[in-house]
Amino acid sequence: MRHSILFVCTGNVCRSPMAAALFNAKAHDLGDDQTYTAISAGTWALENQPASGHALTVMAERALDLTAHRGQTITREMLEQAAVVIVMTRSHRDALASEFPTVRFKIHLMSELIDRTFDVADPYGGALAEYQDCAASLENLIDLGYEKIKSWISGAAR
Repeated sequence: MRHSILFVCTGNVCRSPMAAALFNAKAHDLGDDQTYTAISAGTWALENQPASGHALTVMAERALDLTAHRGQTITREMLEQAAVVIVMTRSHRDALASEFPTVRFKIHLMSELIDRTFDVADPYGGALAEYQDCAASLENLIDLGYEKIKSWISGAAR
């Protein structure tokens, strides 16, 4: 069975597509890509827009290609189909939990991957250095929390 991880940010052109690409690369490197796959969406997506230029750059620095990415707004169907939903901020979590209470149990903050509670800052419109910092933070969180994501999926399947 293939499990889907849904990463969520606001515009779906920076944080969540970077997180999905980083997760998919990690799953591939560990031989888990037939079991886990990540997608992304935004709460207020820049519909059908490509990933931001700096997001493309920082992912290319990691040999990851976001050129095919297009922003999409989160839907009830995406939330229901995802094994786990990982959001960038507390406001994303609270808004989704309020609007879609039946999936509240599968929504987690990105920072919970390291047992903390903080928002991942949005680099949109910022300098390349802000995107580099954001990508490094996302990569670190995924590296340290990869097994936790798998445990969340196991817990949600019960």
